[in-house]
Amino acid sequence: MWRIIARLLRRTWPYRSFLAISLASTLLATGLNLAFPLLIKIVIDEGLIGAERGYLALVAILVIVLAVFRSVFLFFQQYFAQYTAVGVRFDLRNEFYHRVQRQSFSFHDTTPSGHLINQFISDTEAIGRFLGQGMMHVVVAGLMLVGTSIILLFSHWKLALLSMAIFPLIALTTYQFQVNARPLFMRARDQLSRVNTVILENLTGIKVVKAFARESHEIEKLRAADRHYVDLNLRAIHVWAYTFPLLLFLSTAGTAVVLWYGGREVVAGNLSMGSLVAFISYLILITPALRRLGLVINALVGALTSGQRLFEFFDTPNVIESRPEAIKPENLRGHVRFENVSFKYDPKIRDHVLQDIDIDARPGQVVALIGHTGGGKSTIAGLIPRFYDVTSGRVTIDGHDVRDLDLKLLRSHIGIVQQESFLFSATIAENIAYGRPGATEEQIVEVARLAQADEFIGAFPAGYQAKVGERGATVSGGQRQRVAIARALLKDPKILILDDATSSVDTETEYRIQKALVRLMKGRTTIVIAQRLLTVKSADEILVVENGRIVERGTHQELLVEDGYYASIYRSQLKDQEEMSQRVEAALAAHPVT
Repeated sequence: MWRIIARLLRRTWPYRSFLAISLASTLLATGLNLAFPLLIKIVIDEGLIGAERGYLALVAILVIVLAVFRSVFLFFQQYFAQYTAVGVRFDLRNEFYHRVQRQSFSFHDTTPSGHLINQFISDTEAIGRFLGQGMMHVVVAGLMLVGTSIILLFSHWKLALLSMAIFPLIALTTYQFQVNARPLFMRARDQLSRVNTVILENLTGIKVVKAFARESHEIEKLRAADRHYVDLNLRAIHVWAYTFPLLLFLSTAGTAVVLWYGGREVVAGNLSMGSLVAFISYLILITPALRRLGLVINALVGALTSGQRLFEFFDTPNVIESRPEAIKPENLRGHVRFENVSFKYDPKIRDHVLQDIDIDARPGQVVALIGHTGGGKSTIAGLIPRFYDVTSGRVTIDGHDVRDLDLKLLRSHIGIVQQESFLFSATIAENIAYGRPGATEEQIVEVARLAQADEFIGAFPAGYQAKVGERGATVSGGQRQRVAIARALLKDPKILILDDATSSVDTETEYRIQKALVRLMKGRTTIVIAQRLLTVKSADEILVVENGRIVERGTHQELLVEDGYYASIYRSQLKDQEEMSQRVEAALAAHPVT
């Protein structure tokens, strides 16, 4: 707990000057608060009982002056404390987002998006809430308790010790609350992450939900997750609900003891009436501080829970990052080699996803990967830009192990079109230029033509400035793929990876795209993952991947002669595609498209 608190407080260091002003203002405002009961004592003992009317006017003026100064100090306390909290929240959110962006694919494969969103929003808010108001309330409560105790001891030590007998009970109650409530808050926040995940998945897959008429199921799924979250919250609130009244009861009991014993001392002449009223006033001042302390404990437990989750994430090492001694070659040609590569996603799992992979793809060559779904084709492609690191063996580019290359430089030379073509909520032009923000309009239009996207883009009233909606919702799957192809081409990469890049387009459009890609592949190393023959048959080398191994390799004609696995795929799936592509080619030859 103390380590988390220390790390949270270190986050305020960049705002130490503002925090110092807030703390100084808190000290001064608390000091003025402690002066008010003394003024009441003077009014009663000197002004009323002593019949000195001059004291009444003087004390009244002094009270107004002190109230003005206290208000000014409270303003500075609140303003600069909140300024510090806002700054810390800003820093935490930015560091969190920075670390999320830098995490590897394996991290994102296993971490639910709802969990990350909850950390980004709820956890940073909980920490800011404590550092903004909670921490100042702790300081105020501490100063009030210490200051009041000192004044009371000097006034009447016996009565002071009697009234402070409740302080250990208050401390014990506070400690018990922290011990009991913190695990509940931790579980509640984890459950909130699950609720967010359910909502996010539903919104992402809303079309699937509606297509299968599963709205009621999804509503019930969210209701169940949310009900569990509510139950955990209610259990935490139950602990807090009986702690806060108990603290209030203890402080009130202390006041009752003071009235009983102090009244007897006044009657016996051992204590003035003004001193007794001042005593009670001090205890009344402590009561709001204790009440705030109950709220602060709640905020502190929330901040500790959130801080633990955030710092666990911050301390998670990024397994894919540039080494300190990473090299930055001035010019990469794009010669890709896999040297006896094996890979598994989780080191604890015994079986490898890939085993003994050897590939030699030179600049200007096209290497095609074909095989059943789940055989490991996309995993092979993902090892080139270091989405994952090999378990054994190595992947090299121009003889350099990709793990030795600067990560940003490595990926800047690779253009990728993935199966799921993701578009941002932006214009079509912005999506195409995503990998090359400084591209001119002419360059954007040129690659769109090559990707066979110019025609459908021109059909939009706003053309290239048309918004595509969230995740590209306003365009079809085939249109998204063509925009993604244009985006990869505009990057002008040395290595081009096409992961089933034309799976969502019709045969005619695929034929046109392939004709354009033939020109663009010259001088580049191209890795193609495809199920369509048109993409595969013209490759310099075809690799048949099955169960994580390369079981056959060769050209289209060589593999047909071998009459093995590839030949069976050709006869069962690809021959019809070949005939269709021949008809399309003949039709386009008769009616050429410019």
